[in-house]
Amino acid sequence: MAQKKYLQAKLTQFLREDRIQLWKPPYTDENKEVNLALKDLAKKYSDKLECCENEVEKVIEEIRCKAIERGTGNETYKTTGIATIEVFLPPRLRKDRKSLLETRLHITGKELRSKIAETFGFQENYIKIVINKKQLQLGKSLEEQGVKHNVKAMVLELKQSEEDVRRNFQDEEEEQNEARLKEKRIQRTKRGLEILAERAEMVVDPDTTPYLDIANQTGRSIEIPSSERKALMLAMGYHEKGRAFLKRKEYEIALPCLLDADRYFCECCTELLDTVDNYAVLQLDIVWCYFRLEQLECLDDAEKKLNLAQKCFKNCYGENHQRLVNIKGNCGKEKVLFLRLYLLQGIRNFHSGNGEEASAYLNKARQLFKELYIDPSKVHSLLQLGFTAQEARLGLRACDGNVDHAATHIASRREELAQIRKEEREKKRLRLENINYLKGMGYSTHAAKQALHQASGSLDDALRILLSNPQMWFSDSDSETNSHQESPSQENIDQAPPAPRRMKTWRRRPSTKSWKTFRNTKKTISTRPWKTKKLLSQSTYPT
Repeated sequence: MAQKKYLQAKLTQFLREDRIQLWKPPYTDENKEVNLALKDLAKKYSDKLECCENEVEKVIEEIRCKAIERGTGNETYKTTGIATIEVFLPPRLRKDRKSLLETRLHITGKELRSKIAETFGFQENYIKIVINKKQLQLGKSLEEQGVKHNVKAMVLELKQSEEDVRRNFQDEEEEQNEARLKEKRIQRTKRGLEILAERAEMVVDPDTTPYLDIANQTGRSIEIPSSERKALMLAMGYHEKGRAFLKRKEYEIALPCLLDADRYFCECCTELLDTVDNYAVLQLDIVWCYFRLEQLECLDDAEKKLNLAQKCFKNCYGENHQRLVNIKGNCGKEKVLFLRLYLLQGIRNFHSGNGEEASAYLNKARQLFKELYIDPSKVHSLLQLGFTAQEARLGLRACDGNVDHAATHIASRREELAQIRKEEREKKRLRLENINYLKGMGYSTHAAKQALHQASGSLDDALRILLSNPQMWFSDSDSETNSHQESPSQENIDQAPPAPRRMKTWRRRPSTKSWKTFRNTKKTISTRPWKTKKLLSQSTYPT
């Protein structure tokens, strides 16, 4: 099958280069039948490709018939307005996986799904349709979703049904229940991520209540514009959930999550997407998902996605990974991403008929795989020193397989992360001191947090903000006791204790229990130059 696809892609390329139109004379007569000139063309290309002439002639005839069908569909669309949709069926339908479906474009997505299910024998509630790299929305018309004539539609089946004929009614019911469960899992994931992003927007002071924290490659927190924060959280959340499904090889569920992540990433500014590699990794995951679903021919923009991923990697890591080395000190872990990129580029070029380019990319992938291979005995040596398997693999890749250097690297990384956590605890403690100081002056907790957040932590600036904005003194979110408080008098302000000085000698260390609670409530999502401390999903991705 792969050889036939390659031959078909190569012949299509030759026909385009020679500007040959098979649906016109001398290759097709008035009755749309094949002419003898096709045999001469087949002989010419068989000599060029060193292939069997009969096999080449058969493939060219298939290309000619498809071209005639396409021309007939174009004429029908111009005269009647009935569009033709090229439907790609699931992998289990080994024969006639690509079919044509005629429909009008004013119908809804639900009506199109019903028509596809009826035409090709699916159960309507257990299939999803992907058109233009987006999941088909059931409530909108095809025109509103940008569906046009000759568009390609992919059918995703949410259940395995190769043995449906041999199963009894009870087995079919169990399979349907499994499909319903998968659909509910997707809906729960979407709703959970939306609630998570909405709650993050409600946090008054992220420094004291870090509902979600985004960190850079070293593990230090970074600031994200509030206008893009929600979209970024949803994008990374959907991406992580999709990667969890990919790990379990549930590609038909992973693809909708990844496409939703791509939609939310596009709401972020271009500068942000050009400086992080999350968006690039998403492109690789989407292309890989299409390939595993055996729908690579339906991905018209595979080259565009892979080129976009390569561009993002270059902008993010710099030429020859210089920027990444300056940030992390090594680039061993990120080389795995380039291995995936080269592999997918090789696969795409092969299916496009570019044999030389495919061979070049696959050779690069093979060479990089040899570089990234880790000796199990070296991993075992690091395990005996008390390191985890993940730390051992990352350390060995960062240090080119040197066990001693890897042990030093892992220990240094642990100390660095411990120092970052210590700085974060100290930062939160100082913020809580300032909040208590403002509360001692008579201001509400909510007002103190809001003012300090607006003042970027400066106590003096926060006092000026509160004095110039009396409406901030109280808030409905405070307790009922606060709602009965009077506004802070000038006497309370004058008699307030002096502002706490940043001296280490008088700082009271919070209890271990309070800091343990804080650590448990602080969750972070995974990034790449935004590195994660914890994953949003319980399903973590091994390195």
